[in-house]
Amino acid sequence: MTTLADTFHKRGRIADPFSKLGLNNRADRGGYEYASQHLAMDAFNRRDMKNYRYWLRRHARFGDPDVVRELKRFESRLPHFAAGKIGRLRPYRKDE
Repeated sequence: MTTLADTFHKRGRIADPFSKLGLNNRADRGGYEYASQHLAMDAFNRRDMKNYRYWLRRHARFGDPDVVRELKRFESRLPHFAAGKIGRLRPYRKDE
């Protein structure tokens, strides 16, 4: 479902089962661990920090150590190029 969702250009609404967000939400409820990561990154790119944290928390339940560490820090700025496009860029730290 997440692969199919990546082919859509518009994200749609989460309540719409055949939109980008809806497919990822259904995949998350079905137990696919990377669907919640997709939803977290989508929320970050929309500058929606509340939902970004929510979906990070949902993804952390799978035990991904990177996500657990990111959730503990809860950084609202990231060192990735895409974060720079929305005004949330920070430089890389020495430990990255």
